[in-house]
Formats: sequence, structure tokens, C-alpha cells
Amino acid sequence: MTKKYHIGIDLGGTKTEIAILDTNLDLIYKKRLLTGSANGPEYIISQIGLLYEDAKAFISSASHSVGVGTPGSLSVDKGLLRNSNTLCLNGLPLKKLIEDKIQHEIYVENDANCFALAEAIMGSGKGHQLVFAVIMGTGCGGGFVINQSLRIGPQKIAGEWGHSVLHSNGPKCYCGKNGCIEMYVSGGGLEKILRDNNVLNTTAEQFLNRKRYGAKDRVILNNFYADFGLALGNVINIIDPDIVVLGGGLSNHQGLYDIGKKLAYNKIFHEHPTTPIVRNILGDSSGVIGAALLARN
Repeated sequence: MTKKYHIGIDLGGTKTEIAILDTNLDLIYKKRLLTGSANGPEYIISQIGLLYEDAKAFISSASHSVGVGTPGSLSVDKGLLRNSNTLCLNGLPLKKLIEDKIQHEIYVENDANCFALAEAIMGSGKGHQLVFAVIMGTGCGGGFVINQSLRIGPQKIAGEWGHSVLHSNGPKCYCGKNGCIEMYVSGGGLEKILRDNNVLNTTAEQFLNRKRYGAKDRVILNNFYADFGLALGNVINIIDPDIVVLGGGLSNHQGLYDIGKKLAYNKIFHEHPTTPIVRNILGDSSGVIGAALLARN
């Protein structure tokens, strides 16, 4: 049965947001609460319950689907959350906990996949067949959408470009490998590089937004562009997407769309690459909108 409404829940480390899309995919409701991670899993689930009850009341309990987006992913075998930045939830059966709380079936995906789905259907990738979308925030995630449907894969790792190895002799990533893309082109990775080079008291975004750079800082910036170009060029060679959409805090840096794009094109196996590399247009709403879209069919 086609659902009348689609409810999305974006479970973040700081805030948890809920939204409702109608059958025309118009956003008709949004609300957020603090996640309260320091208060533990039961509190977090209770916050989700409060948001859900308010949303359900808004649509007078009409027929609806529910999708949840979260950092990390559920293990294939047991459905336990892993690699979440909300550490107290790792190792827990998140899907079951939420379903038990709200008494409704839910669909769960990681936040990068939700971002990709939202941008493919309602954002910068709208109208394109194959959309590759990446989040360059604290970490580095990705997802790709084919004909408005997520490609997840049997191991649920499709699109996870952040944990492809870029430099095998590079620093150790929390995933256990050395030299992952996330160690170079995410906010957290760039900030570690800055600290290692004694560039202190600045965030990755602040560094990228500088008007002027000294010689040492210019080397760091150029390496960042080069790593971005190599990482993205490799993905384009493999899946040849119709469009690449960038999200996350670092995606606001204009240099990615001129210098970074040029360096990515240099790595593509084509004489005249034309793959668009563009900013997202849904901003902070992409996660909760993507969650709502998870179960639209």
C-alpha cells in the first residue's frame, strides 16, 4: 500500500531531527531536539520517541513510512550499529530499539546514503541517472544512487569512498587500515595534518577559507587538492557517474570546484572529461529528507 506520508529521522551526535514529506515530496513539517548523547542510549531513544509522537500527531496518525539516518551502519549479520560517532550506541540493535519504542517498522541507513538519496531525488542530482554523492565533514562518507534508488551492496559498503586506501604508507585510520581517503580530505583528517605540521588553533574550514597562505600552509593546501583530485578521479573512472555532488562543511570551499576539479579531471581516463562536480543544494536538511525518502515505495 502506498503510504500517504514519509517520516524521516536524522540521528546526529548533537541534534536529532524529524521531518515529514507528503506524497508530492513536499516538506511539510520539521522539528529537532538535542540528542543528549551524554545521557546514554535510553535517553536518545526516548528523544526519538518524543519527536515521532509529535510528528504522528501532526498528520493525525495517517498512513506513513519511517526512515532513520545515522552515522555508522548496521552489521549485516546481527543488525548492530558500528562506527557511529555517538559512541554509546555502538554495538546496540538500533533498528529494534527504535521500532520497539515507536511501534512502527523503520528503515535505517547511514547518513551518507541518506544525503546521496536526497540530493539525487530532490537536490543537485535531480534528473540524473547515476549520482555519486560524498560528505566531506568531520569524516568522509559517500553513496551512490541509480535511477533514484540507493545502491547499497551485499556488504552494505557501496559508495564508502572514505575508507578506500589513498596512500598505503599513510597514517593509521580508526578502521584499522593505513592511508584511507578520510585521513586526507575530511575535516578531521585535514585538522590532524595541520596539527602534525604545527598549524594550530584553526579548524579545517577556517584553514580552507583563508585569504592568504604562507609557504608551508600552501604546501598543505596543494596536497589537500591533489588528494581530493586523486580520490575522486579514481571513483569517476570506476563508476562514471552522471554527476558528483559534494556535501559537508568542507564542500563550501570554492577551491574544490576549480583547482580540485581540474586535478580530478587529470586522473580520469578520458581526453575531455565532463563529469559535473557540484555543491549540494539541500544543506543541513539533506540527511532528514534522505531518511524520509528511504521507504517512499
